[in-house]
Amino acid sequence: QVTLVESGGGLVQTGGSLRLSCAASGLIDSNYVMGWFRQAPGKEREFVAAISGSDGSTACASSVRGRFTISRANAKNTVYLHMNSLKPEDTAVYYCAARLSRVVRITTPMYDYWGQGTQVTVSS
Repeated sequence: QVTLVESGGGLVQTGGSLRLSCAASGLIDSNYVMGWFRQAPGKEREFVAAISGSDGSTACASSVRGRFTISRANAKNTVYLHMNSLKPEDTAVYYCAARLSRVVRITTPMYDYWGQGTQVTVSS
């Protein structure tokens, strides 16, 4: 049984920073891909960033590139999303996801396990 638990969300002002964490348990291979997605009210869930545990390759959505960074601590089966220069349009529920492959992909159907999500609210 794979479980993903996100933490670190909250309320922040425009221009502020947050770090999200996702702790995975039950994954038998720490080389699997882990990623972050987000979903704003009334919108579809969208890709934010992903990282492969095998070679560290990453992918990042253009909307957050240069502001968000994904990193990973394989020994802890934990992935982080460092968010800087936050904007009101970043407000969403952020979900951690795991993909049972070493190849990074950016679409939701490619991910096998999901966390419950953590709310990020950026005030203007």
